[in-house]
Amino acid sequence: MLLTEKIKQTKLSPAETTIINFMLQHPFELTQCSIQQLAKQLFVHPSTFIRLAKKMEFDGWLSFRQVFIEEQTYLKTRFQTINPNIPFTANDSEMLIASNIAQLESTTIMDSFDLLTPQKLKQAKKIFKQTKQFKIFGSSGNLMVAKDFMLKMQRLNCPVEMSDVIGETMYQAYNTNPETCAILISYTGENTAILNIAKMLKKKNTPIIALTSIGENQLSKYSDCTLFLTTREKLYSKIASFTINTSIAYLMDVLYSLYFSLNYDSHFKHILSMGQMIDTRQSSSSIMQEEKSAITLQYQDSFRPN
Repeated sequence: MLLTEKIKQTKLSPAETTIINFMLQHPFELTQCSIQQLAKQLFVHPSTFIRLAKKMEFDGWLSFRQVFIEEQTYLKTRFQTINPNIPFTANDSEMLIASNIAQLESTTIMDSFDLLTPQKLKQAKKIFKQTKQFKIFGSSGNLMVAKDFMLKMQRLNCPVEMSDVIGETMYQAYNTNPETCAILISYTGENTAILNIAKMLKKKNTPIIALTSIGENQLSKYSDCTLFLTTREKLYSKIASFTINTSIAYLMDVLYSLYFSLNYDSHFKHILSMGQMIDTRQSSSSIMQEEKSAITLQYQDSFRPN
């Protein structure tokens, strides 16, 4: 749940409502004034700011203000020229539709990148160092997007299971251990089935990487590493889950790349060796055409010092 949504659902006093109205109208001016200055400007007692922060489950005004500003910054950045829920209309030309989808997907990737932090990526990589197998849990639509990750990991000879059989997910969660990395995907972070899986995984001491929306949700509380999905779409008032699917695909590619980088040389050699033996496709394009000896030389040259 976004902080702004939580605020709307919380019963506030008149003085607290005055503060919230100012915050919503002037979010980026909050850091320019102290509590005393704001209290004087809004004709409220300084202690009201503390009570408001506590009511919103923060330890103080500064932490509440910081999270609020970060959320407002996110919501007001990108997607200003395109609607993620309705990126095209019935009267748009074919090329305009194609252009809008291209803009939407490229914007989504940069938006997802901005939500990453070095700490989260390091944490994911740390989990991978002890991982012997992966298990992915999510709704059917999310699992379809994540299936490409499973195929790429299997080509690295890393076991990946994707639980998509109704009634079997809890058994899959039970059959995990600290050497399993569980990836849970839930846009809302409040999916009851996914939360039950997360509880089981915690009992089995299985590390969890969650892909979910920004803000406060239950899945993030169970996760050892939370990667945020672009959070712009309604649940169903939309043409399709364009940004959700693009965001999932991007983050899964990032996770694959982090795992690949742990043993970069051996993984690359494995991919090349496997491709040379199995991939017999031919192409008339010089761009696609492989020269097997040249591949090996190119790989070796890439690691030679300049």
